[in-house]
Amino acid sequence: MAQTYNIKAELLQALISELYEKAGMPKDQAEYHAYGLVTASLRGVDSHGVLRTSAYLMRIKNHAINVNPHFTYHQNTKALWVMDADGASGYTAGQEAMSKAIELAKEFGIGTVLVRNSNHFGAAALYAQMAVDAGMVGYAATNVKPGVTAPGAAGNVVGNNPFAIGIPTYCDFPFMLDMALSVVAGGKLKMAIAKGEKIPFDWATDKDGNPTDDPQKGFDGFFLPLGGFKGLGIAHAIDIICGVLTGGAFQNHIKNMFKDPKDPSQTCHMFTAMDVSKLISPDDIKQRMTEYRNYIQSIPTTSGKALVLPGEIEHNCYLKRKEEGIPLPESLYRELCQLIVDNNLSVKI
Repeated sequence: MAQTYNIKAELLQALISELYEKAGMPKDQAEYHAYGLVTASLRGVDSHGVLRTSAYLMRIKNHAINVNPHFTYHQNTKALWVMDADGASGYTAGQEAMSKAIELAKEFGIGTVLVRNSNHFGAAALYAQMAVDAGMVGYAATNVKPGVTAPGAAGNVVGNNPFAIGIPTYCDFPFMLDMALSVVAGGKLKMAIAKGEKIPFDWATDKDGNPTDDPQKGFDGFFLPLGGFKGLGIAHAIDIICGVLTGGAFQNHIKNMFKDPKDPSQTCHMFTAMDVSKLISPDDIKQRMTEYRNYIQSIPTTSGKALVLPGEIEHNCYLKRKEEGIPLPESLYRELCQLIVDNNLSVKI
């Protein structure tokens, strides 16, 4: 069985930040990019975490990501703005856009910034958490290149188009729903490939539309939509709002970060912040959310384990991995060690 290496988050963050800075990304962008990747892994979302270090590095070196973007705002009508990201990293664009949405929400109670001409922005929860940290409800969504098929079809119909909703609870963790509209995100298949594991048959089909348990065939084929046509419909809605309505890219106008490593992704995003302090006090939120959570936990289960709210599992994982380190499969650990040597990095793991 392949060995697993537990590496402290601080080391990984320093490694990735130095790596991207040496590749030409400004220090502040490199640090936030590294923060986003490591935070995803700390929360147990390994598919969008440290696993993607090399993929983003290749895109920086290929100039698929513009490391010196000039953000411009269009159609800024009070609480609704559109931002052109000028081909920036999705992390950089996402941080800028959600910051602006929070600023607008402070003035108007709610703020939305739609983004076009961006790149992959990682785990959507990263941006919803920004709003939560400001005492606001946060929503983040993005379109991606079609990779999800319709039930019974043998072709890419729409992207898995993830979204996140974060709600401050003033308890030990916020409500945080972060999900894609395929049964699983592509990174889950990449992780299964790295670990040499099989996948469930309801995750993906091969290129001919046949269900498969081979993660590589699934990655090269088509992902199945979550909830069948229901998930498919939500994915369409996100693509239309983020891409069609902003004048940005949608459907096959978008590039895939893995399959098109030399091309800007042209992905589009949506960020919304809602200032709940204009509705209810933090103390009232804490009291009411505690009641809400207690009710959920009181429901009997067949396993005997209490039900959890979205965000609870990730919060517990974060605390555990912050203390013990982030577990890396041997293949990823070796890959990072080679990057340290090849790029003469000062950080060692």
